[in-house]
Amino acid sequence: MRTTPATPAPRAISAPRATLTTPASRDTRAISATRGIPAGRASRSACGRAAGAAGALPVLAAVLAASAGCGIGGGDGSSVADKRSLVIGVKADQPGLGLKGPNGAYDGFDVQVATYVAGRLGVPRDRIRFRTTPSSERERALARGDVDLIFATYSITATRKQQVTFGGPYYVPHQDTLVRADEGSIKNVRDLKGRRICAVTGSNSWRRVIEERKVAATPVQAATYGQCMDKLAANQLDAVSTDDVILAGFAAGRERFRIVNAPFTDEKYGVGIKKGDLKGCEAVNRAITEMYQDGQAQRFLERWFQRSGLKLTTSVPQFEGCS
Repeated sequence: MRTTPATPAPRAISAPRATLTTPASRDTRAISATRGIPAGRASRSACGRAAGAAGALPVLAAVLAASAGCGIGGGDGSSVADKRSLVIGVKADQPGLGLKGPNGAYDGFDVQVATYVAGRLGVPRDRIRFRTTPSSERERALARGDVDLIFATYSITATRKQQVTFGGPYYVPHQDTLVRADEGSIKNVRDLKGRRICAVTGSNSWRRVIEERKVAATPVQAATYGQCMDKLAANQLDAVSTDDVILAGFAAGRERFRIVNAPFTDEKYGVGIKKGDLKGCEAVNRAITEMYQDGQAQRFLERWFQRSGLKLTTSVPQFEGCS
Protein backbone atom coordinates (compact mmCIF):
# COMPACT_ATOMS: atom_id res chain seq x y z
CA MET A 1 0.00 0.00 0.00
CA ARG A 2 1.37 3.38 -0.98
CA THR A 3 1.35 6.09 1.62
CA THR A 4 1.26 9.79 0.94
CA PRO A 5 3.92 11.78 2.78
CA ALA A 6 2.41 14.04 5.42
CA THR A 7 2.18 17.66 4.41
CA PRO A 8 4.35 19.84 6.67
CA ALA A 9 2.33 22.08 8.98
CA PRO A 10 2.30 25.73 7.78
CA ARG A 11 4.62 28.02 9.63
CA ALA A 12 2.88 30.46 11.91
CA ILE A 13 2.91 34.03 10.68
CA SER A 14 4.34 36.39 13.21
CA ALA A 15 3.69 40.06 12.63
CA PRO A 16 6.15 42.70 13.80
CA ARG A 17 4.95 43.96 17.15
CA ALA A 18 5.62 47.58 16.39
CA THR A 19 3.20 47.55 13.46
CA LEU A 20 0.38 45.86 15.36
CA THR A 21 -0.18 47.74 18.57
CA THR A 22 0.52 51.36 17.81
CA PRO A 23 -1.40 51.90 14.54
CA ALA A 24 -4.71 50.54 15.84
CA SER A 25 -4.82 52.83 18.81
CA ARG A 26 -3.44 55.72 16.76
CA ASP A 27 -6.06 55.05 14.07
CA THR A 28 -8.86 55.19 16.66
CA ARG A 29 -7.61 58.50 18.02
CA ALA A 30 -7.20 59.92 14.55
CA ILE A 31 -10.76 59.04 13.58
CA SER A 32 -12.15 60.67 16.73
CA ALA A 33 -10.06 63.82 16.37
CA THR A 34 -10.39 64.46 12.64
CA ARG A 35 -13.94 63.35 11.91
CA GLY A 36 -15.69 64.26 15.14
CA ILE A 37 -16.80 60.69 15.77
CA PRO A 38 -17.36 59.83 19.47
CA ALA A 39 -14.61 57.69 20.91
CA GLY A 40 -16.97 54.74 21.39
CA ARG A 41 -17.86 54.68 17.70
CA ALA A 42 -14.23 55.06 16.70
CA SER A 43 -13.19 52.06 18.78
CA ARG A 44 -16.02 50.04 17.26
CA SER A 45 -14.73 50.95 13.80
CA ALA A 46 -11.30 49.66 14.78
CA CYS A 47 -12.94 46.47 16.07
CA GLY A 48 -14.69 46.05 12.73
CA ARG A 49 -11.42 46.36 10.82
CA ALA A 50 -9.79 43.84 13.14
CA ALA A 51 -12.65 41.41 12.55
CA GLY A 52 -12.32 41.90 8.81
CA ALA A 53 -8.74 40.68 8.94
CA ALA A 54 -9.72 37.39 10.57
CA GLY A 55 -10.29 35.46 7.37
CA ALA A 56 -6.78 35.99 6.06
CA LEU A 57 -4.59 36.48 9.11
CA PRO A 58 -6.11 35.17 12.34
CA VAL A 59 -3.07 36.06 14.44
CA LEU A 60 -3.00 39.58 13.07
CA ALA A 61 -6.74 39.97 13.67
CA ALA A 62 -6.45 38.86 17.29
CA VAL A 63 -3.69 41.32 18.05
CA LEU A 64 -5.52 44.16 16.28
CA ALA A 65 -8.68 43.35 18.24
CA ALA A 66 -6.82 43.41 21.53
CA SER A 67 -5.11 46.70 20.74
CA ALA A 68 -8.40 48.30 19.66
CA GLY A 69 -10.12 47.37 22.93
CA CYS A 70 -12.48 44.73 21.49
CA GLY A 71 -13.75 41.67 23.31
CA ILE A 72 -14.58 41.53 27.00
CA GLY A 73 -15.09 45.02 28.37
CA GLY A 74 -14.89 46.54 24.89
CA GLY A 75 -17.12 46.51 21.81
CA ASP A 76 -18.85 43.19 22.47
CA GLY A 77 -22.24 44.78 23.20
CA SER A 78 -22.36 43.74 26.87
CA SER A 79 -22.77 47.40 27.83
CA VAL A 80 -25.11 49.93 26.26
CA ALA A 81 -21.98 52.02 25.73
CA ASP A 82 -20.81 49.42 23.19
CA LYS A 83 -24.02 48.66 21.31
CA ARG A 84 -24.37 49.57 17.65
CA SER A 85 -28.17 49.78 17.84
CA LEU A 86 -30.54 50.38 20.74
CA VAL A 87 -34.07 49.50 21.77
CA ILE A 88 -35.34 52.29 24.02
CA GLY A 89 -38.42 52.05 26.23
CA VAL A 90 -40.67 55.12 26.27
CA LYS A 91 -44.26 55.98 27.10
CA ALA A 92 -46.85 56.07 24.34
CA ASP A 93 -49.66 57.99 26.02
CA GLN A 94 -48.06 61.00 27.70
CA PRO A 95 -48.38 64.21 25.65
CA GLY A 96 -45.22 66.32 25.75
CA LEU A 97 -43.12 63.43 27.06
CA GLY A 98 -43.71 60.22 25.14
CA LEU A 99 -46.61 60.02 22.72
CA LYS A 100 -47.11 57.59 19.84
CA GLY A 101 -48.71 59.25 16.86
CA PRO A 102 -51.14 57.79 14.32
CA ASN A 103 -48.21 57.01 12.01
CA GLY A 104 -46.51 54.95 14.72
CA ALA A 105 -43.78 57.51 15.41
CA TYR A 106 -42.96 58.59 18.97
CA ASP A 107 -42.33 62.17 20.03
CA GLY A 108 -41.95 64.23 23.19
CA PHE A 109 -39.32 65.45 25.63
CA ASP A 110 -38.27 61.97 26.77
CA VAL A 111 -38.02 60.80 23.15
CA GLN A 112 -35.84 63.75 22.16
CA VAL A 113 -33.57 63.31 25.17
CA ALA A 114 -33.29 59.58 24.42
CA THR A 115 -32.36 60.28 20.79
CA TYR A 116 -29.72 62.81 21.86
CA VAL A 117 -28.15 60.48 24.44
CA ALA A 118 -28.13 57.56 21.99
CA GLY A 119 -26.37 59.78 19.47
CA ARG A 120 -23.68 60.61 22.01
CA LEU A 121 -23.26 56.87 22.57
CA GLY A 122 -22.57 56.50 18.86
CA VAL A 123 -26.01 55.22 17.81
CA PRO A 124 -27.73 57.32 15.12
CA ARG A 125 -31.49 57.79 14.86
CA ASP A 126 -31.91 55.16 12.16
CA ARG A 127 -30.52 52.51 14.53
CA ILE A 128 -32.87 53.33 17.42
CA ARG A 129 -36.10 51.40 17.90
CA PHE A 130 -38.56 52.83 20.40
CA ARG A 131 -40.78 50.46 22.33
CA THR A 132 -43.84 51.29 24.42
CA THR A 133 -42.98 50.52 28.05
CA PRO A 134 -45.74 51.14 30.65
CA SER A 135 -44.82 51.89 34.25
CA SER A 136 -45.70 48.36 35.34
CA GLU A 137 -43.28 46.81 32.82
CA ARG A 138 -40.12 48.88 33.21
CA GLU A 139 -38.08 46.71 35.58
CA ARG A 140 -39.04 43.48 33.82
CA ALA A 141 -38.33 44.90 30.37
CA LEU A 142 -34.77 45.76 31.41
CA ALA A 143 -34.15 42.47 33.20
CA ARG A 144 -35.40 40.42 30.23
CA GLY A 145 -33.41 42.45 27.74
CA ASP A 146 -36.51 43.62 25.90
CA VAL A 147 -35.08 47.15 26.01
CA ASP A 148 -31.57 48.54 26.45
CA LEU A 149 -32.51 51.88 27.99
CA ILE A 150 -35.67 53.41 29.43
CA PHE A 151 -36.61 57.09 29.13
CA ALA A 152 -40.17 57.01 30.45
CA THR A 153 -40.72 59.48 33.32
CA TYR A 154 -38.85 56.92 35.43
CA SER A 155 -38.36 58.39 38.91
CA ILE A 156 -35.26 57.20 40.74
CA THR A 157 -36.13 55.59 44.09
CA ALA A 158 -34.20 53.51 46.59
CA THR A 159 -36.42 50.49 45.91
CA ARG A 160 -35.99 50.68 42.16
CA LYS A 161 -32.23 51.07 42.48
CA GLN A 162 -32.12 47.55 43.90
CA GLN A 163 -33.23 46.23 40.50
CA VAL A 164 -32.06 48.89 38.04
CA THR A 165 -28.92 50.93 37.41
CA PHE A 166 -29.94 54.55 36.85
CA GLY A 167 -28.19 57.16 34.77
CA GLY A 168 -28.98 60.78 35.48
CA PRO A 169 -31.32 62.21 36.47
CA TYR A 170 -31.80 64.05 33.18
CA TYR A 171 -34.52 66.25 34.67
CA VAL A 172 -36.07 66.95 38.08
CA PRO A 173 -39.77 67.85 37.91
CA HIS A 174 -42.09 68.24 40.92
CA GLN A 175 -45.25 66.41 41.86
CA ASP A 176 -48.40 68.50 41.61
CA THR A 177 -52.13 67.93 41.21
CA LEU A 178 -54.54 68.31 38.31
CA VAL A 179 -58.30 68.75 38.78
CA ARG A 180 -61.33 69.74 36.74
CA ALA A 181 -61.41 73.45 36.04
CA ASP A 182 -64.61 73.95 38.05
CA GLU A 183 -63.09 72.31 41.15
CA GLY A 184 -62.24 75.18 43.50
CA SER A 185 -61.84 73.41 46.84
CA ILE A 186 -58.60 71.53 46.05
CA LYS A 187 -55.72 73.95 46.49
CA ASN A 188 -52.92 71.68 47.72
CA VAL A 189 -52.13 68.07 48.51
CA ARG A 190 -53.82 68.23 51.94
CA ASP A 191 -57.13 69.00 50.25
CA LEU A 192 -57.08 65.52 48.70
CA LYS A 193 -58.25 64.03 52.00
CA GLY A 194 -61.37 61.97 51.35
CA ARG A 195 -61.06 62.52 47.58
CA ARG A 196 -60.59 59.97 44.81
CA ILE A 197 -57.15 60.10 43.23
CA CYS A 198 -55.76 58.09 40.36
CA ALA A 199 -53.41 55.20 41.15
CA VAL A 200 -51.51 54.11 38.04
CA THR A 201 -50.13 50.56 38.15
CA GLY A 202 -46.36 50.69 38.68
CA SER A 203 -46.30 54.39 39.58
CA ASN A 204 -45.32 55.76 42.99
CA SER A 205 -47.12 59.11 42.64
CA TRP A 206 -50.31 58.12 44.46
CA ARG A 207 -48.23 56.51 47.22
CA ARG A 208 -46.48 59.83 47.82
CA VAL A 209 -49.85 61.34 48.66
CA ILE A 210 -51.31 58.53 50.76
CA GLU A 211 -48.25 56.85 52.31
CA GLU A 212 -45.61 59.60 52.48
CA ARG A 213 -47.84 62.63 53.08
CA LYS A 214 -50.37 60.58 55.12
CA VAL A 215 -53.30 62.10 53.25
CA ALA A 216 -56.34 59.81 53.51
CA ALA A 217 -57.31 59.88 49.85
CA THR A 218 -59.01 57.00 48.05
CA PRO A 219 -56.95 55.40 45.25
CA VAL A 220 -58.73 54.50 42.02
CA GLN A 221 -56.79 52.08 39.85
CA ALA A 222 -55.84 52.82 36.24
CA ALA A 223 -53.36 51.27 33.83
CA THR A 224 -52.04 54.56 32.41
CA TYR A 225 -52.25 58.30 32.96
CA GLY A 226 -54.30 58.50 29.79
CA GLN A 227 -56.91 56.39 31.56
CA CYS A 228 -56.65 58.72 34.56
CA MET A 229 -57.60 61.66 32.37
CA ASP A 230 -60.58 59.77 30.95
CA LYS A 231 -61.76 58.91 34.45
CA LEU A 232 -61.30 62.51 35.64
CA ALA A 233 -63.32 63.80 32.69
CA ALA A 234 -66.06 61.24 33.45
CA ASN A 235 -66.21 62.32 37.12
CA GLN A 236 -64.92 58.92 38.26
CA LEU A 237 -61.99 60.71 39.95
CA ASP A 238 -61.51 63.99 41.79
CA ALA A 239 -57.82 64.53 41.02
CA VAL A 240 -54.72 63.23 39.31
CA SER A 241 -51.51 63.81 41.27
CA THR A 242 -48.19 63.16 39.57
CA ASP A 243 -45.20 64.97 38.03
CA ASP A 244 -45.96 68.49 36.85
CA VAL A 245 -44.53 67.90 33.36
CA ILE A 246 -46.88 64.92 32.90
CA LEU A 247 -49.83 67.02 34.04
CA ALA A 248 -48.76 69.93 31.81
CA GLY A 249 -48.77 67.67 28.78
CA PHE A 250 -52.29 66.45 29.47
CA ALA A 251 -53.62 69.91 30.39
CA ALA A 252 -52.26 71.61 27.27
CA GLY A 253 -55.16 72.83 25.15
CA ARG A 254 -57.77 71.42 27.53
CA GLU A 255 -59.65 74.20 29.27
CA ARG A 256 -61.70 71.77 31.31
CA PHE A 257 -58.65 70.88 33.45
CA ARG A 258 -56.25 72.95 35.53
CA ILE A 259 -53.04 72.36 37.51
CA VAL A 260 -53.26 73.37 41.16
CA ASN A 261 -49.66 74.70 41.09
CA ALA A 262 -48.80 73.51 44.59
CA PRO A 263 -45.76 71.23 44.12
CA PHE A 264 -44.73 69.05 47.05
CA THR A 265 -41.92 66.70 45.92
CA ASP A 266 -38.86 66.49 43.69
CA GLU A 267 -39.01 63.65 41.16
CA LYS A 268 -35.67 62.63 39.64
CA TYR A 269 -36.17 61.30 36.12
CA GLY A 270 -33.52 58.67 35.55
CA VAL A 271 -32.40 56.61 32.58
CA GLY A 272 -33.16 52.97 33.29
CA ILE A 273 -30.22 50.67 32.50
CA LYS A 274 -29.82 46.95 33.14
CA LYS A 275 -28.56 46.37 36.67
CA GLY A 276 -24.77 46.39 36.88
CA ASP A 277 -23.95 48.18 33.63
CA LEU A 278 -21.81 50.86 35.26
CA LYS A 279 -19.87 51.57 32.08
CA GLY A 280 -23.09 52.33 30.28
CA CYS A 281 -24.33 54.45 33.17
CA GLU A 282 -21.21 56.59 33.16
CA ALA A 283 -21.45 57.07 29.39
CA VAL A 284 -25.10 58.13 29.73
CA ASN A 285 -24.19 60.65 32.44
CA ARG A 286 -21.52 62.19 30.21
CA ALA A 287 -24.08 62.52 27.43
CA ILE A 288 -26.61 64.20 29.74
CA THR A 289 -23.96 66.66 30.91
CA GLU A 290 -23.15 67.54 27.30
CA MET A 291 -26.86 68.00 26.55
CA TYR A 292 -27.13 70.72 29.18
CA GLN A 293 -23.79 72.31 28.37
CA ASP A 294 -24.51 72.68 24.66
CA GLY A 295 -27.98 74.14 25.24
CA GLN A 296 -29.98 71.25 23.80
CA ALA A 297 -31.68 70.46 27.12
CA GLN A 298 -33.04 74.00 27.34
CA ARG A 299 -34.29 73.82 23.76
CA PHE A 300 -36.04 70.53 24.41
CA LEU A 301 -37.67 71.82 27.61
CA GLU A 302 -38.84 75.06 26.03
CA ARG A 303 -40.27 73.28 23.03
CA TRP A 304 -42.51 71.03 25.10
CA PHE A 305 -43.26 72.98 28.30
CA GLN A 306 -42.67 76.71 27.81
CA ARG A 307 -46.37 77.43 27.31
CA SER A 308 -47.37 75.45 30.41
CA GLY A 309 -46.25 78.16 32.83
CA LEU A 310 -44.03 75.71 34.70
CA LYS A 311 -40.75 76.96 36.08
CA LEU A 312 -38.16 75.07 34.05
CA THR A 313 -34.70 74.20 35.36
CA THR A 314 -31.99 74.36 32.70
CA SER A 315 -28.88 73.52 34.73
CA VAL A 316 -27.33 70.05 34.92
CA PRO A 317 -29.11 68.02 37.62
CA GLN A 318 -27.05 66.48 40.40
CA PHE A 319 -26.42 62.87 39.45
CA GLU A 320 -27.25 59.98 41.76
CA GLY A 321 -24.08 58.05 40.98
CA CYS A 322 -23.91 54.74 39.14
CA SER A 323 -24.55 51.60 41.18
